[in-house]
Amino acid sequence: QFAKDNSFANRSQALRNLIEKNIVEKKWHCNNVVAGAIVMIYDHHKKDILTKLNKLQHDNHEVILSSQHYHLSHDICLEIIAVKGLAKKLTDLSEKLISIKGVRHGKLLMSKTD
Repeated sequence: QFAKDNSFANRSQALRNLIEKNIVEKKWHCNNVVAGAIVMIYDHHKKDILTKLNKLQHDNHEVILSSQHYHLSHDICLEIIAVKGLAKKLTDLSEKLISIKGVRHGKLLMSKTD
């Protein structure tokens, strides 16, 4: 049922996905190096949001590979920040970024690098 509900081609693909997810989560708990992206949607008109977002990114430049900024509308922006580093550091950074007032939605996606 899981395979069907999640649009996997077959049970083997679903099982492979679950095993990979489990391996990645164990690596996060071991605090190994991972890579990923922090994706955020925010209202750029909120007071000081750009200053706060930029400060956190500059303060954590050692784990940020690049960032892309997109204007979705007059008020709303999408930011995608490519990251690589210790899972704990990336998790902490994403939580700080996503908790800034004006960020409507955010998510950290991570994967093992080896």
